[in-house]
Amino acid sequence: MDLFGNYLLALVETGGFFAPFLFISCHLLRPLFFLPVVLICISGGIIFGTVAGTVYSVVGITLSSIIFYGIIRWMPGTLNRLLNLKQKIIGNNSKLTTSQVALMRLIPFIHFHLLSLCLIEISADFKGYMKSSLLSNIPLALLYTSIGKWISSLSPLYVLVLLAVLLPLIYVLRRKEIIIKWNDFFQVST
Repeated sequence: MDLFGNYLLALVETGGFFAPFLFISCHLLRPLFFLPVVLICISGGIIFGTVAGTVYSVVGITLSSIIFYGIIRWMPGTLNRLLNLKQKIIGNNSKLTTSQVALMRLIPFIHFHLLSLCLIEISADFKGYMKSSLLSNIPLALLYTSIGKWISSLSPLYVLVLLAVLLPLIYVLRRKEIIIKWNDFFQVST
């Protein structure tokens, strides 16, 4: 990853006027190379600074979310399999809110497109998905871009403290209603 980071830095720095387009295209190609979003956002903070890096990262992440939405809607069988997998991981009766997804995107080891799948599940249409996707992408891009160098040099103790603060927030911001189906509550004997 360090080699890729150095390559990305050299590519974007020599890109001149096309550097933002190259950086945004790195966001779009990121899922193909299994790179974490955090790595690209931190690189944006180092290369472009806080404001421009955040804007370019939000644009790149949002375009990546649009592509994911299009691909997943194009393949409904894959969507159903991913939803079944998500239900096995998270549970049948739990649907995350947009604010929970935004906080979970701050945790680097949770898969970005799994959280996008949660947004697809709670959104009624493309417009609702884009709104919640954009709102949940902004904190991710802002945090990791603005403190890119700082977060890359954190000790494991500080990372654990940050996670200890984020996890209770995810619980507090949860959806307060649970829907239990009649057949799940009362076991029907056959």
